[in-house]
Formats: sequence, C-alpha cells, structure tokens
Amino acid sequence: MLPLKEDDTYAVLSDQGMADKDERGFYRHDTRYLSRYLWNLPGFSLLVSHTPRPDRLVQHWSLIVGPDQLVGVRRELQITRGGFSERLELENTSLKPQTVEVALEAAADFADLFEAKGWYKVSRKIQGFEYTAPDGLRVATHLTPNPLPAQEHATGDNAKTYTWKWTLAPKEKAVLTLEGRLESPFEPHTPALPSYENWQKRFPLRMESGRSQRVLEQAITDLRALLFSLPEGLFPAAGIPWYVCPFGRDSLLTAYMMQPWASEVTQGVLYYLARYQGTEVNAFLDETPGKIIHEMRLGELSRTGKVPFARYYGTVDATPLFVVLLHRYWKDSGDLALVQTLRPHWEAALTWMTDYADPDQDGFLEYAPNTDRGHVVQSWKDSHDSQSHQDGSLAQGAIAVCEVQGYAYMAYQAAAELYQALSQNSHAEAWEARAQALKTRFHQQFWLPELQTYAAGLDGAKKPMAILTSNPGHLLWSGIVPDEVAPQLVQTLFSETLYSGWGVRTLGADEVRYNPLSYHNGSVWPHDNALFIGGLVRYGFYQEALRAAENLFRLAMTQHDWRLPELVGGYPRQEGEPPVPYPASCRPQAWDAAAVVYMLRLIQEIDRKHPVRGLLELHRVKV
Repeated sequence: MLPLKEDDTYAVLSDQGMADKDERGFYRHDTRYLSRYLWNLPGFSLLVSHTPRPDRLVQHWSLIVGPDQLVGVRRELQITRGGFSERLELENTSLKPQTVEVALEAAADFADLFEAKGWYKVSRKIQGFEYTAPDGLRVATHLTPNPLPAQEHATGDNAKTYTWKWTLAPKEKAVLTLEGRLESPFEPHTPALPSYENWQKRFPLRMESGRSQRVLEQAITDLRALLFSLPEGLFPAAGIPWYVCPFGRDSLLTAYMMQPWASEVTQGVLYYLARYQGTEVNAFLDETPGKIIHEMRLGELSRTGKVPFARYYGTVDATPLFVVLLHRYWKDSGDLALVQTLRPHWEAALTWMTDYADPDQDGFLEYAPNTDRGHVVQSWKDSHDSQSHQDGSLAQGAIAVCEVQGYAYMAYQAAAELYQALSQNSHAEAWEARAQALKTRFHQQFWLPELQTYAAGLDGAKKPMAILTSNPGHLLWSGIVPDEVAPQLVQTLFSETLYSGWGVRTLGADEVRYNPLSYHNGSVWPHDNALFIGGLVRYGFYQEALRAAENLFRLAMTQHDWRLPELVGGYPRQEGEPPVPYPASCRPQAWDAAAVVYMLRLIQEIDRKHPVRGLLELHRVKV
C-alpha cells in the first residue's frame, strides 16, 4: 500500500501507484472520490517508484525490446488540498518512430471510508461523477486532461476510460497533464499549511550520527505531512491513510511530544477540542458534559447517524490529557492568556473527571461504553480483547485502566499549578490534595507486590487485572509511582518477558493472551515506549532511558523508509535481523513520528541534568 497526503486530501494506492481494488482510491473528508484510477501502458514495465515527500510520487515506466528502451515515461503525481495533479512525459529514446497508446480508467463510488474498509454497504445512484447524499450534501469528482483524449467513453454510470495516442519521432517528447478536483461540501476557508522547508526550520535539531539524522528528518517531514488546516488552527491527523481526521487522544499526545517546537499545533489542538467539548448526555455518542472528543468524521455514514463518529466521545483518557497538554504548553511558553481563555474548558474537564468519569466515587476514572456501535474498550489499547485477567478471561463491567489514573494525577497537579499561576491559592491547594490522595489510593489498590508491577486495571468488581503489560510505563511518565518502588517497576518493564529488545511489549510473553502479532496483546508500540522513556527520565534512570531510546532509533533504521512504524511484532530481537512487521499499520503515524523529536527533548534534558559519560554518538543532539 502506498499512501500520499496533503492537508485534507489523500490517496491510498497500490505499490505501482494505482487505485484498482479493495480500499484503494482518492479520499477527502472521509469520502472516496475515486475508487478506480488505473493508467494502462501496454508493454511498459515500472522500473522505479519514489516518494520524495509524502505528497508526491515519481515513477519511470519503460517499454524495452531486446537490450534497449524504446519509450520511457516519467510520471509525477502531486496531491494538493482538494485534489491532485498528474504529469506524464513520454520520450522516444530509440532511433525509429514509435506509436504509443495510453489509457486511464477512472471510477467514482463516493463510498464512506467505513464502507470502503468493508464494514458497511450502501446503495447509491451516481451519475457523471456526481452524487448527492440523503442529507442533501453533494460531492463531485472533476478530471481535466490536457491534451484532450482521442477517445472518452463511459463504462457505467460512475466509470470512464480516457485514451490518448501519439506517434513520436526519434528523441521526440510528448506531455500529458491531468488536474483532479475533489469537490466537497466542507471546502475549507483556512490558511494553507506551512511549507515543508519552513516546517523543518521549527525543529532546530541535528544529530551527529548520519543515520540518526535521517530518522529525525523523516519524522519531521511526516509530522508536516500529517497536518491539516482547520479554522481553529493546525491539527495533526492521527495516521495515514485511515485516520486523517481529528483524534482526541492521539492528537493530544502528538502535540505534547512536539512541544516546544510546534506550539502553533498545540494551540490548534486545544482550541479545536475545546470547541467540541461535550455539553450534554448523549448515549449514542458517549457524550457527557466536559468530555473531550475521541474522533470526528465527515463521511455520509457518520452524518446520517449510521455510525456515531460524526462527533464521538468514546475515550476515557482524552479529557485528562487535555489539561495535561494545556499545562505543558503554558510551562513551555508562559502564555497565561491562553490558560485564561480556555479556563471554562479545562475546569469543565476537571469536573467531568471527578463526576461523570467516577460514578461510584472511589477516586478512579472508569469507562463503561453506552452504545453497541462505539468502542468497547475506551483506553489507548482499544482492541476488544486488550483488557484481561491472568487466566485470559476478559474484564467485565466499568473498568479503571491503570495509566488513565496516572493521567488524572498529572491533570490534578496541572490544575494546582494553573490555579496557583492565576492566584487562586485555595483552589490550587485543593487540587494538589486531590492529586496526592489519588497517588496514595492508587498505589494501595493497583500495586502487585508478587509481580513487582501495577495491575493493568480494575474490573467492574474492583478485581485487579494481575498481568504484565506496558501500561505502567505511562505511570512513570505521569509521576504517580512512589519513588521507593520505581526501581522494581523499571526492572520488571525491562525483564525478558516484557522487553523484546526493540521495546516493551504491550503484554508479557508469558501471559495467556500473549500473541506477538496481535494489535495490543504482545506487540511493541514506539509511542508507548517513548512515554516510558519520558518516565525513566523523570525518575532519573538515565542510562536505561538512553538504552530504550537507542533501540527505538535502531528500529527506525531497519525500516526501508526510516520511519518508526505504528507497531511491530513482539518477537525477541535477533542480532542482524529486522523486527517482524505488523501487516495493517498506519504509515506514517503521528505519535510515532512525534516520539522521535520527543526522545531528543528527553536526551537534551539528560545532558542538562546529568551528562552521561560515554554517551553514544547516536544520541548526540545539536541545537
């Protein structure tokens, strides 16, 4: 699969750069505008395919007879906001005239993204590459070729074939261009995204190791590619190709990890999520007052209520992370004005945490899905089978996931500091007291001395999930772990059953549900490990942090595109071998790209606090 993206527009193509089957096509605003887009070059072979940037594809096709090329075709495909452009340059490189025929097959099904993925089926009447949905919103695909094709014929109500033919003299060239426009009812009236060049300048980081520098440059490039422009500001998509939409948890953590270099993105995330913060009780959307959204989609199925994702709140962790991100931004920038502007929103978030998120008032944040169409599990490991007990049985009832309590602790401490900055001393003292009470109660209820770790969570009967997971790495990041048990917890996380050599597994290798190529039951997630590294630095485990960071950098170096993948298999690391890939991951994904720059911030922090002798060249950072 080859994904390309610019702003709100993206393409999902085959390795040959075509849309010919399955979920492939050209998308915008969760709608597939072209379900088939196939260049036919009879007799030609693809010699090279290159994506110099995530918005651009360059290819060379060749007609070779015997030892020599007769005709070469250079193809350039550029994705733009709201469309794309193609340029095909044909050249006769032989000594004789050559006749070349080129055809383009195009079809538009205007499928909702969830439908294109095979989860739903909708019958539509499409005519002339135009479609009006049941809610009255119209979409259309416009293709403008130059020169005009020698032949154009419809192969159905929603399909066409265009054919061009040239006879080229020796050394003669011909150029074919095509402009595609994907007309949407949600046309943005927002500024263009920053150029790739200007975006790179926001991250004044350089690595002394050339290979590490390449990983860094790819991560920064991907972070730019993932952006889209909204009225509230810049916003990072969670991942290409299936999560080009606002995502609460992912966007909050991505913005956090990009601080302080991308404060404009942080502002956009905070303003947008504040605008769509929950205001009422709506079971279908999992909405309650003060809650931060999980996901927002613009496709037909969401708009017409077939799925709840037009404005979906099914996450338990985005709300505390909203407060955490605002605090991080304020600490980096000193911008108290934004804290004041968003005060009604972060106060509503805090109220949600102590009210709706804690219905039994035991002090822990819980989730209990209210709809059969949303997510069964509403923490970051959102697979249906990710919350289990030692015997492999799935946890039932309202679940209090361990890392979410750490996020709540961070949010309460953040609230205390924000109120202190606003000279609200009594409020500050109250939230600090709440944070410390949570820290004490959490350790009492979640610590498992026999496993030297914290329970993955408490089920609806308050029974601990006594399994080894990566979740406690987030607890170190949050600071909720008492200093006296931190060394034991770090040792557990680096144990053979949890640490694969590339990173901490989501589930220990000795657990019943362990599967090295599961989504959340044994795989290794780089962003998960980056937060663990942040926790190691917080507690002063500098050598361990550098070791884990080096392993993530080396993981990126094993990849053909120098990216940290969304996740890899949890198989033990073998010398000289790359990790086993997970077959259906996003590439690139926001919080993995952000993890690279976040690790560099952490390495800088280590150098400031405690310069480590013999620091590997891999980790040397220059600003």
